[in-house]
Amino acid sequence: MIKPHGSDTLTPLYVADDDRRAKLVAEAEGLPSVLISSAAAASAVMLGAGYFTPLTGYMNVADAISVAKDMKTGNGLFWPVPVVNIVPSDSISEAVHQAGKIALRDPNVEGNPVIAIQTVESIESLSDSQRDTIINNVFRTSDTEHPGVANFAALGDRVIAGPIEVLNYSYFPVDFPDTFQTAMEIRASIEKMGWDKVVAFQTRNPMHLAHEELCRIAQKAVDADGILIHMLLGKLKPGDIPADVRDAAIRKMVEVYFPENTVLISGYGFDMLYAGPREALLHAVFRQNCGCSHLIVGRDHAGVGKYYGAFDAQEIFDDLPEGSLEIDIFRGDFTLWSKKLHKVVMMKDHPDHTPDDYIFLSGTKVREMLSAGQPLPKEFSRPEVAEILMKYYQEQANA
Repeated sequence: MIKPHGSDTLTPLYVADDDRRAKLVAEAEGLPSVLISSAAAASAVMLGAGYFTPLTGYMNVADAISVAKDMKTGNGLFWPVPVVNIVPSDSISEAVHQAGKIALRDPNVEGNPVIAIQTVESIESLSDSQRDTIINNVFRTSDTEHPGVANFAALGDRVIAGPIEVLNYSYFPVDFPDTFQTAMEIRASIEKMGWDKVVAFQTRNPMHLAHEELCRIAQKAVDADGILIHMLLGKLKPGDIPADVRDAAIRKMVEVYFPENTVLISGYGFDMLYAGPREALLHAVFRQNCGCSHLIVGRDHAGVGKYYGAFDAQEIFDDLPEGSLEIDIFRGDFTLWSKKLHKVVMMKDHPDHTPDDYIFLSGTKVREMLSAGQPLPKEFSRPEVAEILMKYYQEQANA
């Protein structure tokens, strides 16, 4: 199995020893505390679950800017997106400033329990120019209509850096008990199934027929033993389909249309960045940490609106320094139903086709049909999947 990024073994920051974790939970109640952002809480989950191996905590300003500009930390580790704990200045008490350790409180769980304890190495101001540098390099835009830019710009102006010890995985194990998994658990599942070569499919959306076939095409092309369908379970922008609906739709698709023991369905606790190419690199890092040999990078991977070119997220991999990653990518193309061949194909494989040879439905048209209770064409979506989505959209329309 492929080794983790920057390490021979995974380095999860979750405190697995029950006695030690109980002592830290008790200790946390006596520490100065800070209510962190959803983004920082999600990063704590990813750090705890081994996905962000080999990081030990939140970056300081210098590392964050180095990662944003050059995609490497100060010590030379390849990393594509800053992992930071940024809070407003007025949320930091004098006690926090004086403390060696602080308790980080989760904004996404009722009562704001402590999600992690952080050893404070520094508390630095983030200037407007430094914030702009990070935003422009990571998101390739400063447009606040971009949801990732808007979220980052609103975080605050104080950067708290230092290693963390993670005490829980926030709401993810409770809300998604059958889907949320750590990188360690995914590696164990892959090993148990006897897979050596695994292709990962990233999704924040339900999977229609084209996505399903793209997984099959990629599996065949790289001769993979199995497929990891790995869905984001964290915060999304308004209008995206909730994780529980997506989870149900994907599970039904796999149950009915894939052979047994060929697909592993899992989810991870992170908020969507919508950072396009940079987020594709981050997806590759933590899929390598999961033990996957390949990641499918498709059209407008992790994109939003018209901020990125259709294949920018593939092309960024071409410019990486040698040895940055061990995982390989499978480059997906526009994947649609061919009227000529009566199956889903990737457009780049069929230059003889014209646009009229494909069946295409826009996202808007799909939502309109589902909201109206109209079945989707069988060439676009499995009926079992469409039924789950139709129920959701009709509930939304009648709410």
